[in-house]
Amino acid sequence: MECMFGPVLWSWPSTCGFTEDLCQIGAGVSLPGIMAAKCGAEVILSDSSELPHCLEICRQSCQMNDLPQVHVVGLTWGHVSRDLLALPPQDIILASDVFFEPEDFEDILTTVYFLMQKNPKVQLWSTYQVRSADWSLEALLYKWDMKCVHIPLESFGADKEDIAESALPGRHTVEMLVISFAKDSL
Repeated sequence: MECMFGPVLWSWPSTCGFTEDLCQIGAGVSLPGIMAAKCGAEVILSDSSELPHCLEICRQSCQMNDLPQVHVVGLTWGHVSRDLLALPPQDIILASDVFFEPEDFEDILTTVYFLMQKNPKVQLWSTYQVRSADWSLEALLYKWDMKCVHIPLESFGADKEDIAESALPGRHTVEMLVISFAKDSL
């Protein structure tokens, strides 16, 4: 749960007063997208089209936060659908803790790649909990012609114990990364 706060903290100063087009994939309860919408961003929330209950949670989050202008669409990672084709170009894609199952990594990046085709300058901002040091996006990023920049949590004040760390037993390392096309000329 603490993984969602990275995009919220980082998106707040970046979107406050601006109207970037922003899509949150794998939105769940939609906290980063809701915060960005509250700060003035044009937001689309998405979760799996195969999980209507998740889409309803997104709609309820919008309703409870008085955000009727926020659109909710069903996007299943790795699937090209009418809703994916109909999405306008995005400036930022938020993805809070979506990299938790290695078998989903390529489907996530496939969807992001498709959105990058609409706007080659779009960036995926993601925080995630490190679950295994053996899991890596490196080969998939190379395959999809993407690059990744690690963002230190301390660079935006999220390295504090109450945000990025947990008192629960076990390892709870949270990382933030920004993924974009590898070619700077795009």
